[in-house]
Amino acid sequence: TNQYNTDDGLLNELLNTTRNNGQDIQEIKQKMDGIISSLSHIKETATSNAGAINDILLLVEDLIMLHNDSSSFSPIPTSCQEIKNKQPNSPSGVYLLKTATNGSQSVYCNMEELCGSGGGWTRLAYLDMSDATQNCPSGFILYQSGGVRACGRNLSSGICTSVQFPSNGISYSQICGRVTGYQYGLPDAIDEVVNISAKYVDGVSITHGSSRQHVWTLMAGYSELTSCPYNTGSTVSVPASIGDNYFCESGNPNTFPSQILYTSDPLWDGQGCDSAEGPCCNVPGIPWFHRDYGSNMTTDYIELRVCANSGHEDSPVSFYEIYVQ
Repeated sequence: TNQYNTDDGLLNELLNTTRNNGQDIQEIKQKMDGIISSLSHIKETATSNAGAINDILLLVEDLIMLHNDSSSFSPIPTSCQEIKNKQPNSPSGVYLLKTATNGSQSVYCNMEELCGSGGGWTRLAYLDMSDATQNCPSGFILYQSGGVRACGRNLSSGICTSVQFPSNGISYSQICGRVTGYQYGLPDAIDEVVNISAKYVDGVSITHGSSRQHVWTLMAGYSELTSCPYNTGSTVSVPASIGDNYFCESGNPNTFPSQILYTSDPLWDGQGCDSAEGPCCNVPGIPWFHRDYGSNMTTDYIELRVCANSGHEDSPVSFYEIYVQ
């Protein structure tokens, strides 16, 4: 009887240890070492027991083998790609990853195909303002109208309001994401003179690193009838520094916009493009944007900026998710 009570206590301790994902990994490892040592002792002294004790012995064998096999590997993976490579059938969900400072963090991993590339995507950024429990990033202001909640630029902080998403040491060569926003007032897409590191768009700019290397631009036009480069008959040009790495859409169906938040037609979702704006919803990949830098790896942070020229225009965002691989 004492033998069974001992086994039950050890097994419960093991289960409690493995359930506590937030516990420091070194503490967990030390506790696991102690459990393994005790279980090894049971294995050596309990071989004369019959029947049900055989199940405990089999568990001991598995635990000792797992302990020995894993002792030479890093206890925490450094990216979702590493998890996918080692365990291809891993489902999407939250995993514990090692950070650049040898700490740990809980990160959402998308193990499905995104942007034409296989699973193992690490999510750096996520916002869903349809969830009433979520708040705007620091420095942004909240728009609320017609059931829509969105985060726009703070006029007192200048023409752009930004938020940065650190990689925490994760090396990546691909960026995949999507952003949904809304038109407010009179945005007019892109400036005639473009400086990526400064304000150049009425809309959203996504860059990486302190030098603001361009990733993607999401322009907000003042009317569905004109102003976007993709519009039928448009004469708006896009500089080489942006190339084809942009989306453009308007939420205003009329010729001239009003000083309101156009909640009926979200921007950059690939839907609701009528008449002259039709080509804007037929851009490859939309609503997902994708950049593949080949063998050029980086650990840069990613920055999302919402920009406009004046207080009469804005492009508040209601949803975004950005992944790296």
